[in-house]
Amino acid sequence: MIENFEELREAALACRGCKLCETRTNVVFGVGNPKAKVMFIGEGPGENEDLQGEPFVGRGGQLLDKMLEHVGLSRKTNIYIANMVKCRPPKNRDPEKDEIAACIGYLRNQVYLIRPKVIVCLGRIAACSLISPDFKVTRQHGEFYEKNGVLMMGTFHPAALLRNPNQKPDGLDDFVKLRAKLDELELAEEKL
Repeated sequence: MIENFEELREAALACRGCKLCETRTNVVFGVGNPKAKVMFIGEGPGENEDLQGEPFVGRGGQLLDKMLEHVGLSRKTNIYIANMVKCRPPKNRDPEKDEIAACIGYLRNQVYLIRPKVIVCLGRIAACSLISPDFKVTRQHGEFYEKNGVLMMGTFHPAALLRNPNQKPDGLDDFVKLRAKLDELELAEEKL
């Protein structure tokens, strides 16, 4: 494990570990507070993210920011956002298993350095990779699972909510549940 966040970022920026490096514009390492208690993990960068080098900056990112703001969270202050893969899959296709495998070490190292209390998986790819291979976002969204001392929750990917606006209330409800869980954890910490 790399013990320094900036060194890890530099290593990721230089990565040539899979074929995604051949078509990327930028490595999208992550953004936010590296001391955050909450980490959001998506599947991979899209076109806007690849161009700007930051996760969730397109329409989906704008929706994500609004949902975060609704529950008092922000990528500028108290969360960290990353992806399963750091480079854009061509035409925004799902990342392939070998691409995820080539990149998972960077994500594990980010989690190791950040030490979040809660990880929120944005969408099917992240939830199936990190929570359970048979995770069903439409049925299990908003439920908390504990893995290796970290609470994990899967929810809808913001892009999916844009495609299926009727799921937005459920997605927002998941963020309200997240806020309640964070408040509960904070209360428990204060009692220690």
